[in-house]
Amino acid sequence: MSKTATPIKKNELVTIQFEDMTHEGNGVGKINGYPIFVPNVIPGEIAKVKAIKVKKNFAIGKLIELEHVSPERVDPPCDVYLQCGGCQLQHMSYQLQLEMKQKQVENALKKIGHIQHVKVEPTIGMEDPWRYRNKVQIPVGEKAGELITGFYRQKSHDIIEGMDRCIITSEVNDRMVEAVRAIASKLGISAYDEQTHRGILRHIMVRTGENTGQTMIVLVTRTNELPHKKKLIEQLTQNFPSITSIMQSVNQERTNVILGRRTKCLWGKEYIYDTIGEIKFAISAKSFYQVNPTQTKALYDKTLAFANLTGGETVIDAYCGIGTISLFLAERAKKVYGVEIVPEAIEDAKQNAKLNGIRNTEFVVGQAEKVMPWWTAQGLKPDVIVVDPPRKGCDEALLQAMLQMKPDRIVYVSCNPSTLARDLQILEDGGYQTQKVQPVDMFPQTAHVETLVKLQRRYP
Repeated sequence: MSKTATPIKKNELVTIQFEDMTHEGNGVGKINGYPIFVPNVIPGEIAKVKAIKVKKNFAIGKLIELEHVSPERVDPPCDVYLQCGGCQLQHMSYQLQLEMKQKQVENALKKIGHIQHVKVEPTIGMEDPWRYRNKVQIPVGEKAGELITGFYRQKSHDIIEGMDRCIITSEVNDRMVEAVRAIASKLGISAYDEQTHRGILRHIMVRTGENTGQTMIVLVTRTNELPHKKKLIEQLTQNFPSITSIMQSVNQERTNVILGRRTKCLWGKEYIYDTIGEIKFAISAKSFYQVNPTQTKALYDKTLAFANLTGGETVIDAYCGIGTISLFLAERAKKVYGVEIVPEAIEDAKQNAKLNGIRNTEFVVGQAEKVMPWWTAQGLKPDVIVVDPPRKGCDEALLQAMLQMKPDRIVYVSCNPSTLARDLQILEDGGYQTQKVQPVDMFPQTAHVETLVKLQRRYP
């Protein structure tokens, strides 16, 4: 075989045994060391697959037939599981999902961060890993003069028809989406058409407060005006007393971004409320608020345990969002400083502190990597830094700012094991030791995993 030849050709059928999984939840099989990635298979299974894409170093295959089935395989309860792609792991037992996520974190730490001295704890899972999402955003389309709603088919913008439920979102959200669709359709409100950039209703977003029962509906429209809005509001609020807020988000751009720049209140309040533990949060249409409240509580409890606060500490919460972690920390710290680049989030954080009567917090708008050196220049010396960055991880300048502040402990909350491992290596080289690693399953049935890490400063 030449250096450029591959052991498999496009459209070729092969039978292989699967031995591993990718971080995206695809099975990994090999032919003479050449990897083939196939969705919907499990390690230990033997399957006939078709090569649909062949590259120099790997191939992507499609499952044709299972010849040996893993005992960990289960029947996906979702009717559109294979079409949608929003959940990648419904064909696995929940225990295997948790083990896969633990292994995903272990592999990233070893291969990317070269961190092998710490044990990765078993993933914290849910008792009932279904119906956990408190927020849903559903695109709207049109067929035969009627509105249709449903998620997009994988790798397309074609709406999956006949999709009347999503079993990882709350049943309230399902009912709300269906009600808005049915009423808007009867009233003759048109769906937005991406091709022509005409029509009105683009998306229906629903947010629910799991512990308060409050519901917000956000109607995303191309137009400033929403036809028949009075009748739409009347029918919704009369039939569903849990609705406390109806908002309109105007998005006039040709874009995949769902919410527009302008949001207005059509009925009720601009916020709904929810609680995590003893703390109450006001949630607006644009607020970043964790979609799984049950696991958020588990995550924050572990954050507090890793921070090991005794009441006298000064804490910095980088990427603080609307102050969710900050307010938990403030209950046990002397002072908490939060920094976030989104001005609206900081306003929400300040309001949430006020709402809970918490006075030992200070929230600042700005880039953490710029604000933190300024805080250092002002003489601020944190005992603990908590950082919860986006998927791309921490900016190099932020990591250096953290190292210069020399806190006793760093608690790193990550939604991406790869960038987490990269950043941990920099922090370890800068004088910190990774002491505890705890994966948390925030998104059951999907390949995503949240990870919590405690780092302790090494003293000479």
